[in-house]
Amino acid sequence: MGAKLMSKVFVKTFGCRTNIVDSELIKAHLDNSLSSDEASADTIIINACTVTNGADSDVRNYANRMSALGKKVLFTGCGFESRGKELMEAGKVFGVFSPAKKAEIKELISRNSRFFENGSSDFVENHVISGFSKHSKGFVKIQEGCDFSCSYCIIPSVRGKSRSMSEEFIITQAKELIANGYTELVLTGTNIGSYGKDSGSSLGLLLQKLGALNGLKRIRLGSIEPSQIDNSFKECFGESWLERHLHIALQHTSQTMLNIMRRANKAHKDKELFLSLADMGFALGTDFIVAHPGESEQIWNEGLEAFKALPITHLHAFIYSKRDGTRSANMSEPIPNAKLAKERLNTLKQIASEHNLEFRKKKQKLDVFCEQKGKDGLYHGFDQFYNKIAIESNTDITKQWLEIDDYEIRPESNFAKINR
Repeated sequence: MGAKLMSKVFVKTFGCRTNIVDSELIKAHLDNSLSSDEASADTIIINACTVTNGADSDVRNYANRMSALGKKVLFTGCGFESRGKELMEAGKVFGVFSPAKKAEIKELISRNSRFFENGSSDFVENHVISGFSKHSKGFVKIQEGCDFSCSYCIIPSVRGKSRSMSEEFIITQAKELIANGYTELVLTGTNIGSYGKDSGSSLGLLLQKLGALNGLKRIRLGSIEPSQIDNSFKECFGESWLERHLHIALQHTSQTMLNIMRRANKAHKDKELFLSLADMGFALGTDFIVAHPGESEQIWNEGLEAFKALPITHLHAFIYSKRDGTRSANMSEPIPNAKLAKERLNTLKQIASEHNLEFRKKKQKLDVFCEQKGKDGLYHGFDQFYNKIAIESNTDITKQWLEIDDYEIRPESNFAKINR
């Protein structure tokens, strides 16, 4: 039975880019055992996200469906600490294993008895992967864990304290991906801005070494905190390989709400930073949580006025979702009703959309990586400002780099025609 199960394994990924990397690490240890779809697989490995109660629900529902189909379901990922035992005891999954046990996946799959396999919470990856299925960009995980204690977030308790991969390992991983045709790399992790705090390095110093690699065209970054942009990072601002877009997590623009959220950033310093970066030509993205407990009309208006003053061109905004096990979940402060929360969310999205359109109207030459051809017959990619562009071309330009200065600015994205 064990050998048969090893022949057909499907890895289902929930959540962020870090989980995408973790799933590829699991796959790397499975060799030819992988199935390209759930239907033909005997074993399903769920790499779970647990950032919200909703994420837990999605994972649980998926596990139920797969189990009902007679699949052998194994569970890992961020949900290991928070939901693993619960799912195991409820009989929803066959086995649960710590993310630290990825290298032992073959042995775990071969087991014929239900299991719960614990592992160290301070593990660091050291396995090099060669590529990513269904992704034209290469992802490089540079650290694990987070040392912040934001009131709404469960991740530090499930991912552990921040710990960095060695520069040697990261460089080796990057070279492997470049050698396999990945000319754009995305640095990812739980909190990448904390890279090097435990090893005498920093994100900026790491970037300088990665930027010197032959064959690398562009480096993109995951989310960073405002306080993590130090001098070594600033030294990279003028480099051609650094994407001209930074995603800097604010979560709110009212200082009162930042205090409630136990955030480390300060609203007045955030404004100074964003205005300074905009003057350097960067497109700027951020996260924003709407309708967190305590977001009164006064706090909302305070935050809204501050938000309008920021040159935010990209926005990942979402309505607060209760996460059991966090401080926010136990707060007694009132929460705006669903209708009001949605209105506030849409207001922020509209402002960011208007800022993005104004930014694109500057009509700068675009350095575009064409990622794929869509069902609409057009080619789709992103420029150096992380703005989407659709391209009509009479030749295949998939995975090509293009310099485009003749293009049309449309409300949602840019558009260009290329004839070769």
